[in-house]
Amino acid sequence: MRTEPRLRVARVRPDFVPKAVRHYLDHTAAGTSIRALARAADVHASTILRQVRRIENRRDDPLVDAALRRLSEHSDAASLSQQEPCMTKTPRTTAREEQQRIAAECSRALRRLMETGAVLAVAKDMEMAVVVRDAPDGSTTRTAVVGQDVAQALALNDWIATDDPDARIVKYRVTAAGRNQLRAFMANDENRATGMAEAPASFDHARVAAPAESPLNGLARRRDKDGKPFLSSALVRAGERLREDFELAQMGPRVTQDWDSFLTAGTTRTHSGASGNSPAAADARVKAALADLGPGLADIALRCCCFLEGMETTEKHMGWSARSGKIVLRIALQRLRLHYDSLGQAGKMIG
Repeated sequence: MRTEPRLRVARVRPDFVPKAVRHYLDHTAAGTSIRALARAADVHASTILRQVRRIENRRDDPLVDAALRRLSEHSDAASLSQQEPCMTKTPRTTAREEQQRIAAECSRALRRLMETGAVLAVAKDMEMAVVVRDAPDGSTTRTAVVGQDVAQALALNDWIATDDPDARIVKYRVTAAGRNQLRAFMANDENRATGMAEAPASFDHARVAAPAESPLNGLARRRDKDGKPFLSSALVRAGERLREDFELAQMGPRVTQDWDSFLTAGTTRTHSGASGNSPAAADARVKAALADLGPGLADIALRCCCFLEGMETTEKHMGWSARSGKIVLRIALQRLRLHYDSLGQAGKMIG
């Protein structure tokens, strides 16, 4: 009687790895035949073959190639049996936390990449990638720092793509798949905020509204009566600094904390020199900055810089007259810039 060969699969399979990539790793790293993979997936062998060829053709992308090499290096086909789930030395709780971290970081990066003129810049031999955006005055503003593992997850899932993979500094832009995935992340965040989500952030698609561009970007393109930008690059950077900490703080266990309640109840002086990229440190820095601004200015900074609320909506919520919000916002950003300048190196963007 003929015995079917045992299905061998790659050892490391993080949840963010797409199915096609898993099949590619199972075939190239674990040595599983195309036919065996097709039987296990209940598809025709030609389907698996097309997936393998497509992933192989994507290895010109430096992020995709680096991700595949990293995953292949951790493969251990002999230790796995047919149909058994992939196991690592990492405890399940830690693996889930890592999945949540990757999902949160991907969501943060995609939000930034949705902004006009934003790209993810990746240089060889650099541990971190950066999201940069062209400013109206021709300068470049850095808006986020992204770890290589997160950048690789974005590329591996086709959420970002580049037209020039051989450049010294490779620039990636968000794809249609990336926009759809951001909607999924946002839907998950909304469910979690209402207590409806118990599972880790999903990598599936969802249909919710796409995020808006920061009001700061629109105001920076406007000109005042003297022909100068209504918001200077320095003021925009101050607002981006606040948003960076706000987004990092949202990754912590208090992701659903009520910031509106924090503001309307008044501000409390908090230590502003907390350093590091941890959610707790970022949370402390946000509260310190808002406390320095005080009620009113803190409200508009939080709404426009962090919640990306439009001017008309903010003016309505605050009970202000039309076209007065942008003046108050500029004053808030001027105060915010002074706050970060007073912190010295600790007040600069992270990374």
